[in-house]
Amino acid sequence: MADAFSSSSETVIQRVVGVAVKTSTPADELEKFYQIKKTCDFISEHQFEKVALQFPDELLVDSVAVAEEIERNTNAKSYILGDTSYGSCCVDEVAAEHVGADCIVHYGSACLSPSRRLPLLYIFEQRAVDVEKCASSFRELYPDRHSHIIILCDVNYAHAINGLLALLSPEYPNLVASEIVVEGEQCYSHGRIKRQDDDARLSEQDDGQVIYQFGRQFTLKSGLSVTDCSMFYVGQEGATLRNFMMTWNRCSFCSFDPVTAKGRVESISINRALMKRYYAIERAKDANVVGILVGTLGVADYLSIIEQLKETIKRAGKKSYMFAMGKLNVPKLANFLEIDIFVLIACPESSLLDSSEFFKPVVTPFEMEVACNRKREWSEEYVTDFRHLLPGGQSHVPLADQQDEEDETDVSLITGAVRSHNLLSSEPTEPAYGSSVILRNQTLTVANTNSAASFLAGRSWIGLEQKLGETPVVKAVEGRRGIAIAYEEEGTLS
Repeated sequence: MADAFSSSSETVIQRVVGVAVKTSTPADELEKFYQIKKTCDFISEHQFEKVALQFPDELLVDSVAVAEEIERNTNAKSYILGDTSYGSCCVDEVAAEHVGADCIVHYGSACLSPSRRLPLLYIFEQRAVDVEKCASSFRELYPDRHSHIIILCDVNYAHAINGLLALLSPEYPNLVASEIVVEGEQCYSHGRIKRQDDDARLSEQDDGQVIYQFGRQFTLKSGLSVTDCSMFYVGQEGATLRNFMMTWNRCSFCSFDPVTAKGRVESISINRALMKRYYAIERAKDANVVGILVGTLGVADYLSIIEQLKETIKRAGKKSYMFAMGKLNVPKLANFLEIDIFVLIACPESSLLDSSEFFKPVVTPFEMEVACNRKREWSEEYVTDFRHLLPGGQSHVPLADQQDEEDETDVSLITGAVRSHNLLSSEPTEPAYGSSVILRNQTLTVANTNSAASFLAGRSWIGLEQKLGETPVVKAVEGRRGIAIAYEEEGTLS
């Protein structure tokens, strides 16, 4: 009967966890796969002495061999960054600074979010692609030879795009391929683009419009917009494709998976996905206590968006608390029951978190702004890059002046209750624990402040009582053995 409510302690200790381990890359293929000569030239040219090598989990099996090759061919000391602080797609500058690294070499998949602190070199996996099969699938998916089509790809398949373009360009005159262009003067991989016009992402050329977003750059003919084009993605289904589809949600998408060598029309309902996000926005409007999750310390301008969110949430009459907890999971966030909703500050690929398993919803900065900033309206535009929300960004919407703000009410689409937009925005101090505050305005007379402090005061377990000076001092004794569910001296369950 006991096992029906909890697992056996013996089962927990003896459980075997299956982990898929990648086989090591042969020594004669290390150069091709990890571009060691290019890396050594980069290190020697800039005379770096300490180099941080950041590997995703699936490539750690080759990390020691790569580090030894780099140290053998340069005068630099290499440090392997295995367990990244946040997502492996982002550059972990914090871990690199712990060892005093002069630069970072980032291996594997990357979100290409700009970094500011350390010189950076991207080394992408050059995964195998059958270009002939990819071109054949492309022809089946796009029988109209005059369609306007943009080719996008995962960074690990970027090396094959020129070959694909050579096969298809003679047949498709309106075909455009994106190229990898990483922003920032600190990046020494592929093309570089400097930040201009305060985060502007569009520029004009003589022959058309250049569009740069998510580390991809492509040129459209004059008079043509992204919504007039179809998208063809080379890569596996995942965060990168989902990010593209949410951002360019008015475009039709097709994809080719190099692993299965099959192409398909992406049948995911974007409207349904957007409606799920709009439901999260309604939950954010109902929330009184907001948890700001810091999901990156490497993406540029993350401090600016934190400050902007705190001000936006405060002006909407909500409380905000900030959390920095590394990689997110369900048990971590379940510890904070007093939080009504979380907003995750992360790179564009990591911010679209599926929060269906979480106890409380997790939204993006854009969704929180829609919920709290009355000037920003829900439309067909969806922003995954939080830097676009900052002043000067292409999607920035300023807050209304406090003098012009009037307390407005609406009805929650979830609970049906009446809610006030800035009910607590003028409150000068935190109310006493568990107290009800009399608030007078044109609509409401009495309201109960649902802050985290009142929640903590009302629950059965508040915390350890310090009782300073009341607890006698005793010598250290041997503690219990085992796990909390069944200590040895308590006996074992039969």
